[in-house]
Amino acid sequence: MRDAVVNSYALHSMSKIIMSYTVFTDSEMSLVNQTLLERYGHAVPVDTAEAEIEEVPGSGEVDDCPVVYWKERGAHFVVFKLSDNRFRAQFFYNETTQFGTGKTGFDNLGDCLITLLQVQSDHERQMQGVRSGATKDDLQKLENYDGPLMI
Repeated sequence: MRDAVVNSYALHSMSKIIMSYTVFTDSEMSLVNQTLLERYGHAVPVDTAEAEIEEVPGSGEVDDCPVVYWKERGAHFVVFKLSDNRFRAQFFYNETTQFGTGKTGFDNLGDCLITLLQVQSDHERQMQGVRSGATKDDLQKLENYDGPLMI
């Protein structure tokens, strides 16, 4: 009988935790969809999910939070909603190659999206330059940019 009480309590606690975070609102989802439409010139399928993230990088403490996810032009993008008006983003090409924006968080979803898309675009251009035979010195002459922060 004691196990049933513990399990019931655990389920109740878990449901409170799950309900305590804020999901993406309809207006936030509209902003995501509109921003991607403007960036790519076509509608991009966007999924929502839940992910674990260290709210304070390096702390070892992980929390669940809602995310929006999309894939475009060979890159995967994730925007984490840490709390109301607090976001973090990253993009990756595979599990071992992940890039951040250089910021631990944004208080505005629009700024988060634009920065994420700009950093990925810069990275994509940088990689095209490397493939074309340009050296790091050549790229630095064009822009004083060392590429996105690798996570």
